[in-house]
Amino acid sequence: MAVQSANDASPPRHRATESDELPSVLRIGFSRVVPELKMFYRRPEQVALTFSMPAVICLLLGSIFTTKLPNSDTSTGSVIAASMLAYGILSTSFINLGISIAADRDTGGLRRLRGTPTTAASYFVGKIMLVAIVSFAEAVILLAVGVFVFKLRLPSDVFGWFTLTWIFVLGVVSCSLLGIFISNFASNAVSAAVITNGPSVALQFISGTYVPLVVLPIWMLTIGSIFPVKWLAQGFRSVLLPPDMVAFEPAGTWEHWRIFLVLLAWSVGGLVGCLAVFRWSEKN
Repeated sequence: MAVQSANDASPPRHRATESDELPSVLRIGFSRVVPELKMFYRRPEQVALTFSMPAVICLLLGSIFTTKLPNSDTSTGSVIAASMLAYGILSTSFINLGISIAADRDTGGLRRLRGTPTTAASYFVGKIMLVAIVSFAEAVILLAVGVFVFKLRLPSDVFGWFTLTWIFVLGVVSCSLLGIFISNFASNAVSAAVITNGPSVALQFISGTYVPLVVLPIWMLTIGSIFPVKWLAQGFRSVLLPPDMVAFEPAGTWEHWRIFLVLLAWSVGGLVGCLAVFRWSEKN
């Protein structure tokens, strides 16, 4: 009887329950947002460059190109200011992620993170949320410059804000995944800066960000239309410029459905590519 009582008093064996399961990919990804923001803002030079560079370039180019487009009251500077939102997203996502992830891999930060429940997918979620927050803050700065200096017009109806929102979201996702993807081909932050800044500068010119598309040769337009930056810039122009400015687009229309499909395709392709080549360390 004493033995039986002792057995009854012993704690029951642990049984796995639903509460013992690991958190979902999204939950882990969202939990990464605060640490990612802290790491970003602990690099003051990166913060200053991220928020100032697009606005400075916008002011410089917009002040240089002041001539109004033919049969229009809109200046070339205004077109550039509307397109610069695409560069803002590209700088916070493709460039910054490409450099920062390569640096974290080189210093062993990613290898240590792998020892936690964080998966590659949840890591991507955290990085994309970081870019979304930073890009939103930068977009506010660029919109303020565009509205007060270059007379851009904010959307006046729900459809306009909806269009601006989905273009922004798809732009952040697609460019962030491309930044994560390209970081796998850099051994450190220095090499990552080379392979991200070079292509990004070229894309600005052939995508109609630094100069209007009407002055570009056909071969540049063809190459630029392959990448998401051209469609991002076009989408932002469709919302921030007067409707008659559609006449200066190569197709003569804003092509919202094509913008959506191209950005979605780059987002899906970027995710597949990241999952295929992502490395936690140089040895993996």
